[in-house]
Amino acid sequence: MFGKLTWDAVPLHEPIIAITLAAVLAGGLALLAAVTYFRKWGVLWRDWITTVDHKRIGIMYVLVAIVMLVRGFADALMMRAQLAMAGPGGEGFLPPHHYDQIFTAHGVIMIFFVATPFIVGLMNIVVPLQIGARDMAYPFLNAFSFWLFVVGVVLVMLSLGIGEFAQTGWVAYPPLSDIEFSPGVGVDYYIWALQASGLGTLLTGVNLFVTILRMRAPGMTLMKMPIFTWTVFVTSVIIIAAFPILTVALGALTLDRYLGFHFYTNELGGNPTMYVNLVWAWGHPEVYILVLPAFGIFSEVTATFARKKLFGYKSMVGATLAIGILSFLVWLHHFFTMGSGANVNAFFGIMTMIIAIPTGVKIFTWLFTMYGGRVEFTPPILWTLAFLVTFTIGGMTGVLLAIPGADFVLHNSLFLVAHFHNTIIAGALFGYFAGLYYWFPKVFGFKLDERLGRYSFWCWVIGFYLAFMPLYMLGFMGMTRRLNHYDNPAWTPYLHVAFVGALFVLAGIGLLVLQLIVSVRDRARNRDLTGDPWNARTLEWATASPPPFYNFAVVPRVDAIDAFHEAKKRGLPPAPARYEPIHMPRNSGVPFIVNVFILALCFALVWHIWWLAAAGAAGTVASLIARSYDDDTDYYVPAEEVARIERAHLAGLDAKAA
Repeated sequence: MFGKLTWDAVPLHEPIIAITLAAVLAGGLALLAAVTYFRKWGVLWRDWITTVDHKRIGIMYVLVAIVMLVRGFADALMMRAQLAMAGPGGEGFLPPHHYDQIFTAHGVIMIFFVATPFIVGLMNIVVPLQIGARDMAYPFLNAFSFWLFVVGVVLVMLSLGIGEFAQTGWVAYPPLSDIEFSPGVGVDYYIWALQASGLGTLLTGVNLFVTILRMRAPGMTLMKMPIFTWTVFVTSVIIIAAFPILTVALGALTLDRYLGFHFYTNELGGNPTMYVNLVWAWGHPEVYILVLPAFGIFSEVTATFARKKLFGYKSMVGATLAIGILSFLVWLHHFFTMGSGANVNAFFGIMTMIIAIPTGVKIFTWLFTMYGGRVEFTPPILWTLAFLVTFTIGGMTGVLLAIPGADFVLHNSLFLVAHFHNTIIAGALFGYFAGLYYWFPKVFGFKLDERLGRYSFWCWVIGFYLAFMPLYMLGFMGMTRRLNHYDNPAWTPYLHVAFVGALFVLAGIGLLVLQLIVSVRDRARNRDLTGDPWNARTLEWATASPPPFYNFAVVPRVDAIDAFHEAKKRGLPPAPARYEPIHMPRNSGVPFIVNVFILALCFALVWHIWWLAAAGAAGTVASLIARSYDDDTDYYVPAEEVARIERAHLAGLDAKAA
């Protein structure tokens, strides 16, 4: 009746997992008790679970990303501790099968469930505000995409206590991920978690693409869009082109595992290298899906805190477009050693070096923007400066790895691990933190505590350099990836330093969480947003902080790149004497309900519980059909309600100015 699911699937015999499960269960029960005690179930359902408001959905994306950052970093900390202890004469504290699961889960969580939702959340919040739109083009689809992503999160978290996760590495290469070598459910958890979250990301990419193309404010041509919106636009195109490749690659692996197909096996005409090509044809554009919006954040931050216009707007747009195109022409540099031949390796090596050119254009653009400006060293600009140094190091090591001969020496070594983290942590995560600090006042109406923000920043930066610079040296010394123990005593000091670095990063994450708690507690003191706001340039500052649910009472007209900044210099127009009713989408519980059924379907497919799979599929289809008959999905905000909200907002501004 329950397929492969038995009590033996719960690994209570492993102390680390048992203690973790107990802590998670206690925390979950405490949270449920708190929501019940304070009678917040109604608010939770009405304002959050059923919302289609792009701002609330973006906030939920970022919150889930921070939670998964804690989980993913816990895996990283255990790996660093294991390698610090498992030198000559020691075995560490993690059994090999558990270490391999942690190794895989860390990569999957950080890419799919931290970096991707973090930036998708910021894009959700900011893009409609920057282009003068009241919401996304498809609000229902936006909510549906978020809950699809949550399905993937839940599946990954369930694998911690029910069954196992994949032991294949985060890209799950065959034949290791085939049923013959991975007969457990770990790879199945991997497949269905990625399929659900990947489909959600694809739908978000479509939504953003249409929103930016069709819902810009009057007068906002493409060359008048903010740079962040430009980077999101190119990113949405990459998502639409790249994520179907991942879906197909995992779909074929699913057929291999469930129905005995042979797409990726050497027997009966299959070929494992086809999976590698498909995964990296998605995987390298995915790197730029994560990094390009962060580049947009750095552009907004440098212009604001240098108090200058962005240097070279057109060159920045051109560089963004060039990176978007070239991102699809470099995937084979991930497997130079596979034996594709000198001509193929030479082409992809050259293309990898060429893609560094538009990236260098961006670096110089930010430097020239700050040159001669009055730079304010707030937390967002500190993250930007750390990015400029650290990402440049990662870029130079990337060009080194683009030389096939050098890659033959360094491939699969810790040098590669250090390079990857140099680019993704500095290029993406540092940018997300800058964006979090930068737009937090716009989203919530008060600033984050800057003192704790600086402490968190320095812990992150010091920890990063201690954790990853030694890995470059270890790579030159011959230490490869995926080791859970080693017998070379020369490696031990470097691994100890890397573990100390991980502890610093742990302190940085702890201070980030503490900063959020303290800032919420002291929000009245941090609510002073008078004077020149942090971002006085783009349209999101033409509305309240936090914005009302409809964003703009009157959609502004755009006649310059820095529209709001130019309007301020001329004197903002007075409030209209007469407001119009506003057309808005109504909240819906259908996205949540449908994805409960999808979660049941995916869980059932993992464990081969066929009756539950059928029920989940039937519930999904029935819920969507019922939704199609619901014609009461929109409503109008009356003009008098709009006027009341706007007058309260303007009165608050007058009080602050006084």
